[in-house]
Amino acid sequence: MTPAKPQLSLYNTLTRTKAPFAPMDETNVRLYACGPTVYDFAHIGNGRAAIVFDLLFRVLRHTYGAGHVTYVRNITDVDDKINARALRDHPDLPLNEAIRKVTETTAAQYQKDVAALGCLEPTVQPRATENIAEMQTMIETLITRGHAYVAEGEVLFRTRSMSDYGKLSGRNLEDNLAGARIAVDAHKEDPADFVLWKLSSAEEPGWDSPWGRGRPGWHIECSAMSERYLGETFDIHGGGLDLIFPHHENEIAQSRCAHGSHAMANVWMHNGFLQVEGQKMSKSLGNFFTIHQLLETEDFGGRKWPGEVLRLAMLMTHYREPIDFSQRRLEEAVNLLEKWERAAGDTEPASAVPDDLLERLAEDLDTPAVLARVHALIMDEGRAADGLALASLMGINIKRDVEVDADVAAQVAARLAALNAKNFAEADRIRAELAEQGIALMDYKDEAGQRQTRWEVKR
Repeated sequence: MTPAKPQLSLYNTLTRTKAPFAPMDETNVRLYACGPTVYDFAHIGNGRAAIVFDLLFRVLRHTYGAGHVTYVRNITDVDDKINARALRDHPDLPLNEAIRKVTETTAAQYQKDVAALGCLEPTVQPRATENIAEMQTMIETLITRGHAYVAEGEVLFRTRSMSDYGKLSGRNLEDNLAGARIAVDAHKEDPADFVLWKLSSAEEPGWDSPWGRGRPGWHIECSAMSERYLGETFDIHGGGLDLIFPHHENEIAQSRCAHGSHAMANVWMHNGFLQVEGQKMSKSLGNFFTIHQLLETEDFGGRKWPGEVLRLAMLMTHYREPIDFSQRRLEEAVNLLEKWERAAGDTEPASAVPDDLLERLAEDLDTPAVLARVHALIMDEGRAADGLALASLMGINIKRDVEVDADVAAQVAARLAALNAKNFAEADRIRAELAEQGIALMDYKDEAGQRQTRWEVKR
């Protein structure tokens, strides 16, 4: 199979270079992205990561065929807060069942939220609780190979056993030593050594293991699940910049040392940080927002924001750049979508995107340049069908299937009659009533000089 042109190029955090992407197997291109910890509803930073790697998934499907891409996005449901709540609320259930009950609402909300953001369902969405045995097997292998050891009730990864530990983040072991808290880490051979398995007290949830009843460390789950579903080495691993160290660095260490391989993933991709109105998102600052809040409440900017608006606002910034998530940016996205929808009229998306329109998307997902092309196609070049198709490939549906009250047209006509009768108070009343329904009115004069009114449903 020969991939469609143009050639896809991606920036690799591991090599600090952008290079043509060459999958290990063009019939099964493999992508892993770190998913949510389902202790609570996902925040908008989680939403950015979901959108970025959904876009990559779409581009890979377009390039190699929908049936030739495997996308794994995990669900982290092993977490001390989750475990404690499961034990407290469901003490009579087996631990995995109790965790499922605790997390089923938040996990379902995450799926609903990212679907509203235009994200396709990944090929596999494994839960950490369903892969405890795989984690234990990998830990046993690491101990056998001399890369892990047991100390004071913990199984720890021996970082000194990996000669190039820190390559992804650019950190070395001496950096970790300089900031070590010796009192806390006294049982470690090296301050940088990290937990693979920790014992649980009688009051804490846990799973039986060769090292005693306990629970896995954070990093081991992704190493175990990526191996199970994608193999020892796969094509692309993605996540946010905040995961480079320690999470992704430690994933690499675990996987490579367990398998004796040169790489866990050949390409590492990371999306940039997100701020809210120019400040770091924080509950203490009162600017912490979940995807659900933006979609379903008026907590941000005094209105609800449709999923396609949130997606476009995210994609207006290149995925590797920091993004300032602001009301102004969302309003800009609303205005663009409404302009494009109005200009496209009754045009339907083209059945395929011409290859010449994919060059910037293939250039490390250069979404700002692609969106500028969408704008030009729809607004200036008379190629609305191609513009709609290109936007659709990016997961942006410009044209909506809108259901409106059957009497909207009658209300618009009644307002027009009131205007012509100079009954401006009645015309204003009807306009206000329609505005509450999300209907925007635009008055104009036709070729004969007669007053007319167009209307549309605001996003």
